Amino acid sequence: MKYSFFPGCTLEAAAEELMISTKKVAKALGIELVELDGWTCCGASHLQDVDDFKAVSINARNLALAEKLNRPLLTVCNTCTLMLRTTKQRLDEDEELKEKVNKVLDEAGLKYTGSVEVTHLLWVLVKDYGLDKLKKKVKKPLKGLKVANFYGCHIVRPPEIMGFENYLNPRSMEMVAEALGAESVDFDRRLSCCGFHAVFPAEKEVLKITGIDCLSAKKAGAHCVVTPCPLCQMQLDMYQPDSQKSFTEDITIPVLHLPQLIGLALGFNFEELGINRHIVDANPVLINIA
Repeated sequence: MKYSFFPGCTLEAAAEELMISTKKVAKALGIELVELDGWTCCGASHLQDVDDFKAVSINARNLALAEKLNRPLLTVCNTCTLMLRTTKQRLDEDEELKEKVNKVLDEAGLKYTGSVEVTHLLWVLVKDYGLDKLKKKVKKPLKGLKVANFYGCHIVRPPEIMGFENYLNPRSMEMVAEALGAESVDFDRRLSCCGFHAVFPAEKEVLKITGIDCLSAKKAGAHCVVTPCPLCQMQLDMYQPDSQKSFTEDITIPVLHLPQLIGLALGFNFEELGINRHIVDANPVLINIA
C-alpha cells in the first residue's frame, strides 16, 4: 500500500515524536508513505479567516503536488484532513474558483484537476488496510488497557465534508482499539473540542476545557487518552499541568497519538515511539500494561 503523505506542521516541528511513531508504524504495517516534496502548512483552520483565497490556493497547491504522485493523500492530523478536503470539495463544485486558483498555480507549474483522494490514517486502517490484517500484525496485545478515544472536532465535522462515519456516534477509533486488544471506555467528552485553536485568544477558558476533557476520561476509568489528531494530543498533554491549577481533582492522564497506541501493540517501546518525550509521564500508568 502506497500513499502520498502530508505530515503537517505539528509532526514536522512541534511534535517530532509523532512523526517518528507515524513512520515506524507505517513501515511495520507495510504502508509506504511518500512525503510531498515542498508541501506547505494547511492553514490550521485559521488562515481562511484572514485570507480565504490564499487558504484555498495553498491547499490546492498541496493537492496538486499529491496529484503528481498519483496516490491518495494521507494525513495523520484531523485539521489537515479537514482543510484539504474542504479545499477539494470547494474546487470540485466551483469551476470559477478552480480556474482562478489554477491561474495562481500555473506560476509554479502546477494544476489542480481533482483527481486525488484525501484520507486519514484512521480511515485507511479501517477501510483500506482492514482490521483483520491489523490484528495479525499485533505482537503485544494491549489486554487490560482501557483507552478513552478522543475524536476531537475535525475528524467527524462537518459531516458533509468529512463523511467517513456517523458524526454523532463514530466507532472507528473503538474498532481499532479493539483490534489491538485494548478496551474502550465510554466518556462524555469523546467528541468534544480540545481547545487548541482558541488557546491564545481565550487561554483561561481553553485550560478549563482541556482539564474537563482529561478529567472525563479519567473518571470513566481510562488508563490513557488516545486521539487521531496531533493537535489534540499536544493540547491535552502539553497544557495538562496548567489546566490542573483550576481543578481540585487530579486530572493527570497520559495522552497518546493514534500511531503510538498502534506502535505499542506492534511491540515498540516508549522510547521508540517518543512517548517518553510527552509532558505527562505515561510510565506509572502504562508500563505494566502496554
